[in-house]
Amino acid sequence: MRSSLSSRRPAIPFAGLVLCLFAFPAAAQQVAVEEFALANGMRFLLVPRSDQPNLVAAGWVARVGSVDERPGITGISHFFEHMMFKGTDTIGTRDPSKDARFRAEQKAIRDEINRLVWTKQYERFFKGEIDDPWDPVNDTQHLRVLRGRLDELIKAQQGRGPGGEPAGTIVKDEFDLVYTRAGGTGMNAFTSYDLTCYFITVPSNKLELWAWMESDRLHDSVFREFYSERDVVHEERRLRTESTPTGKFEEQFDAMFWASSGYSWPVIGWPSDLNSYTFDQAQDYWNVYYRPGNLFGILVGDFDPAQAKTLIEKYFSRLKPGKRPPPPVVTLEVGQLAEQRMIATGDFPPAVEVRYHTVPAGHADSYPLDMLAEILNERTGRLYAGLVEGRGLAATAIAASDTRKYAGLFSIAAQTRGEATPEQLEAAWYEELARLQAAKVPERELRKVKNRVAADNYRKLESNMSLFVQLALSEALLDWREINEAPAKYEAVTAADIHRVVRKYFAATNRSVAIYRRQAD
Repeated sequence: MRSSLSSRRPAIPFAGLVLCLFAFPAAAQQVAVEEFALANGMRFLLVPRSDQPNLVAAGWVARVGSVDERPGITGISHFFEHMMFKGTDTIGTRDPSKDARFRAEQKAIRDEINRLVWTKQYERFFKGEIDDPWDPVNDTQHLRVLRGRLDELIKAQQGRGPGGEPAGTIVKDEFDLVYTRAGGTGMNAFTSYDLTCYFITVPSNKLELWAWMESDRLHDSVFREFYSERDVVHEERRLRTESTPTGKFEEQFDAMFWASSGYSWPVIGWPSDLNSYTFDQAQDYWNVYYRPGNLFGILVGDFDPAQAKTLIEKYFSRLKPGKRPPPPVVTLEVGQLAEQRMIATGDFPPAVEVRYHTVPAGHADSYPLDMLAEILNERTGRLYAGLVEGRGLAATAIAASDTRKYAGLFSIAAQTRGEATPEQLEAAWYEELARLQAAKVPERELRKVKNRVAADNYRKLESNMSLFVQLALSEALLDWREINEAPAKYEAVTAADIHRVVRKYFAATNRSVAIYRRQAD
């Protein structure tokens, strides 16, 4: 079962997450990573450790996320996460040649469906004749015939015989089955704004299987079920966004907050774009972002580095370098000049979110901003003391410093308690903010926060997979060395640093506010 970070705030806040896992004295944490590069440009990070005998957390990362997309193909990075589990000409089919014919026939029909929708149906939509150009209810007779033929081909490819026996060309979930039979566990993936990550835990003696399996799908992914899988993504979108009380409002708030950057659209993509991807667009995207120079692999666990490098060289060297490098993300977020406000009404508890533009991961100010979030959070933090326990206005209140690759945000989110209103919560936050802007955080308070983070999270390093994830995030957004360097940076944060960033970024003109009101019966 795949998982995708595709909700309002799917990207794991980078600097904040590193803080949580690695904020303890720098001398106590030095992860020893051996870097290994192939001639085709793919790099690997190797961390042998015997904490969990006979197990290896293994995977690879594509340096691509929703921020690399554009209108028309939003959500395609997340869609690739789905496609990468569908197999190759070796895994996932019982007849590669027949399977290829199915795919070619499906492509021809779907290309014609797209052409008709983009022209005839969009024209009818713009004239007000139909309310959704993609809804089959509004199809012309020609479109209905084409959709019927496409559905027949999909069912034939996936088909079952009269006794329920497999009759099509697809071997469902074979990629997962091969790993499971070999003792692999936790095969999964996630897509965020800035990266796409694939991972699994395998027995140490199955490392060669992993190298063959992963290099095979990077070498020979055929995008099987390309047209039927978008229905699965639509269902995921319905469950995570459209069927949740605040999902669409949160999506709208994101689009309002980010004026110019690629963070303005959801990781899962806009509905019309999910319908519109063509196979040719997907192939082009693959040839740019899923080539060795834009990928890196990670191994953490009980393995022999020399043997691992031999296996990596043997299997991943077959990947061909890309002909075009990924284009740089050049559109920066424009400065906000005036407060923005969204007022939403629906079937949900009254709440408020106040959000500010800040800085990207690695920026000097990201470290005091992350530490500020820690000062505000937890039961000993200022939000609980001021909004929950002190004033009795909030049932919950949390701060988040979300630093991404190209930009960042700081948010305060709180849910009302009793008869309190979102506006009262908002006003209470501004009172707490005024305290922070008026006076520095006492050294004792700051020291307690640093000690708490250090003590609570040092133990989390015991897991191979948690270290794997941190390496993936660090290397994709900055450099894996951030794992070793960040603790000293957080330890060096002073009360003056926090006072400075609070005064610099938390201006009224730099904030966006979302008010959530419960709809009257």
